[in-house]
Amino acid sequence: MLDSIALESRLSDVRERIARAASRAKRDPSSVRLVAVSKTFPSDYIRAAAAAGQVDFGENKVQEGLTKMAETSDLSLRWHLIGHLQSNKAKQAVAFHAIQSIDSSSLLQKVEQAATNAGRTIEVLVQVDLAREPTKHGIDPQDLPALLNIADACKAVRLKGLMLLPPAFDDPQEARPYFSALRTLRDDLVREGRDPSTLAELSMGMSHDFEVAVEEGATLVRVGSAIFGART
Repeated sequence: MLDSIALESRLSDVRERIARAASRAKRDPSSVRLVAVSKTFPSDYIRAAAAAGQVDFGENKVQEGLTKMAETSDLSLRWHLIGHLQSNKAKQAVAFHAIQSIDSSSLLQKVEQAATNAGRTIEVLVQVDLAREPTKHGIDPQDLPALLNIADACKAVRLKGLMLLPPAFDDPQEARPYFSALRTLRDDLVREGRDPSTLAELSMGMSHDFEVAVEEGATLVRVGSAIFGART
């Protein structure tokens, strides 16, 4: 059952933790955007978070996200698809404001075509596979430059940055090298001549490790259970 007061308190706590982590890294807290991951939670939870000032929401599955978009269409929210996107769902996925899980050149081209056909522009992030785990998606860093070249030629798709899912660690400090590696990868690409505006966003960090991610340069953190509570 929804306890909107408790939800607002948890949301406030997450924001304060983001601000403290940013301050430790000598960063402006406003440079970090919180994406509230609402997967499995009904729309009344989204409305409660929105009433507390939350704007960005993340969903793992296309259909679940589309349903919640329709149910909250009276609110000015930004929706991020953060789960793996199958190419046959690209046409539906361009209803989101951003797709954070582009992991191949072919998927990028599918999204570009779908967005063009729908008369939409959509922001995308490229999910990079640094964990090397068979259960995780993402592009090999060696293949990233070729995908970025394709993104440069896109008209309906706007490349905004990179996304990472590190291995699951009990100790959030163990994820730090992965967050640092993604930042270094981005910085190297910019040094090599990539347009910085296309790699400005680093989406990394979830409920258990977002503070470490912020310290390492995250501009987007994807936080679910620390805001909405434990999933059943």
